[in-house]
Amino acid sequence: MGGSQNEVYSIVLLGKKGNGKSSTGNSLLGKRLFKSNANFGSGTAACELQTIKLKNGPILNIIDTPGLCDMGGDEKTEKEFAKCIDMAKEGINAIVLVLSARFRFSQEEKYAIETLFELFGGKITDYMILLFTGGDNLAKNEETLDEYLGRDCPQPLKEILEKCGNRCVLFDNRTKDSRKKRKQLAELLVLVDEKEMKLRTNRVPDDANSSKHEEQSAIMMYQKQLMRMTNMIESSNMSEVTRKLELQVAEECEARLKAEAAAKDAYKQSEELRKMSDALQKAHRQLEKLRTEATNNICHIL
Repeated sequence: MGGSQNEVYSIVLLGKKGNGKSSTGNSLLGKRLFKSNANFGSGTAACELQTIKLKNGPILNIIDTPGLCDMGGDEKTEKEFAKCIDMAKEGINAIVLVLSARFRFSQEEKYAIETLFELFGGKITDYMILLFTGGDNLAKNEETLDEYLGRDCPQPLKEILEKCGNRCVLFDNRTKDSRKKRKQLAELLVLVDEKEMKLRTNRVPDDANSSKHEEQSAIMMYQKQLMRMTNMIESSNMSEVTRKLELQVAEECEARLKAEAAAKDAYKQSEELRKMSDALQKAHRQLEKLRTEATNNICHIL
């Protein structure tokens, strides 16, 4: 995917209630469009689509779904997925499985994911990306996602990661840092591009040398894609940033002009007061001179 203006990314969010699906959707959109609640008793009741157009970039279609463990059986799961496919008119580009770094991978999550594999076949993993929320927790502990998975990754989750080509990303949905939010989105879209490129090529290297060469090429391509996505997402915010800066400059200019006008008025008033003071002092001196002359004249007469 080239990140052009006509491009569309349709991403489905799956996950257990409470893992932060809706919050992740809001992070991707850059707006609070999905209703998210930390209360485990509430959550998305039905599939919901929200769309945003990145300026000078692609269209993002984000589809939030009910809790993966709350769909109510195979038939309900199939119906919800049918809704997702119907919503994504351009086709689904990625299925993002939202997990939480705050909680251990549960048995019910394992069974729910296995049900997905049974219903839709192993090919569904070609479209899956694992997204871990709770990046703020790991940052607090100065721990990376790789370190977390190496320390606390149960075997079933390792198997799912392997099936998904180890495509995973860490999100901090609580951050207020706009640059960090844009970087997270860029990293996810790069994984989507990477996944689709792999599906298109789908070839096995002939020998160890070609495998090493392809690995190096993949790293370089990932870095280029990440830079492109980051620049693209940042540019989508530039017009708004520019508008705010222009407004700020205009306000500062107006305030400076007012201050200069006030200073000129104050200077003018000060000059007038100084002239009045000089005139009074001159009149006072003349009065004193007249008094002195009058006194001298009286003395001469006497």
